[in-house]
Amino acid sequence: MLKLLPRRPSPHKTLTLDPAKPFISLSRFLSHSLSEDQYEYDPPFSPVSKPPKPKKNKTQNKDPDTKNEPTRPLKSDLPFDFSYSYSETNPKVEPIAFRESPKFSPFGPGRLDRKWTGTVAPTQQEVDLNRVAEERIRVLGDPLTEEEVAKLVERYRHSDCARQINMGKGGVTHNMLDDIHNHWKRAEAVRVKCLGVPTLDMDNVCFHLEDKSGGKIVYQHINVLILYRGRNYDPKNRPVIPVMLWKPYTPIYPKLVKNVADGLTFEETKELRNRGLNSPPVMKLTRNGVYVNVVDRIREAFKTEEVVRLDCTHVGTSDCKRIGVKLRDLVPCIPLLFKDEQIVLWRGKRDQEQDSKCRDRSDKFADA
Repeated sequence: MLKLLPRRPSPHKTLTLDPAKPFISLSRFLSHSLSEDQYEYDPPFSPVSKPPKPKKNKTQNKDPDTKNEPTRPLKSDLPFDFSYSYSETNPKVEPIAFRESPKFSPFGPGRLDRKWTGTVAPTQQEVDLNRVAEERIRVLGDPLTEEEVAKLVERYRHSDCARQINMGKGGVTHNMLDDIHNHWKRAEAVRVKCLGVPTLDMDNVCFHLEDKSGGKIVYQHINVLILYRGRNYDPKNRPVIPVMLWKPYTPIYPKLVKNVADGLTFEETKELRNRGLNSPPVMKLTRNGVYVNVVDRIREAFKTEEVVRLDCTHVGTSDCKRIGVKLRDLVPCIPLLFKDEQIVLWRGKRDQEQDSKCRDRSDKFADA
């Protein structure tokens, strides 16, 4: 059976040397084998060299007119001064120094037609409040009925809502306004969840949200808000809101706690501070918590105590000072000490004077 099959020729030739001329035959064999291998050997995946692409001249594609055209500053018709935070800053308090030069605007160089003063970018034109109020009424349209409000609340009040904005210790910031209008492109309302220091005064947060965005708050539950855009809102005609490129450094403000409280001597101030540190805390606050009922609790404690203490462990030094500033204006009270994340508050002498007056009046009525 093996004899019937033809013998397969070997691809390699055998070397036969001529005994008379061995070196000539060897050289001929090597040259012949190399020439055949050069033309016959073709690997299946041999790399193919691609021709080099011609280099494009970048200067030819550019338009000389657009290259030399200067960047125009962005113009906004919003009727209020631009600031990093609208709810957590008080424009009436002037800073005593800046941590960075007011020449550097957080909106970027040449991107805004307003001049940055270090804290705000004021408007360059006079504001007609009547025209602004009329335009807002036109955008809001007719008030929502109870059924429409119930539908909006049921749609946006849940925690898994896609149209949600989280508000932190910065409060109502400038870039948040741009986020609100971006949500309003595809949704009638947006859910705002507030945490941290701004929750001490939710009325202030609601006011600035409505005033700066032009919307209407249709629902509030503790720290959750639903902001409605209005019936006649047109996303194509939304206001121009330039974006802040970075957060400006907080300026240096006057000292919050004095060495000696007003109306007291040094010894009396020291005694009140020690009494406050040794007293049990009224509340224990957590970081980025909900502080809605803190003001009422402190007012209630001041009815029986002259000095109270707040335990702000793990809250942070900066947040402790922010809390003290807000409580000073909301309660009202006098901060005496910020130490080891503990806040000591004094109710002041006004309550003592009122108590003495009430006692004098009661004594007069008793004598009569």
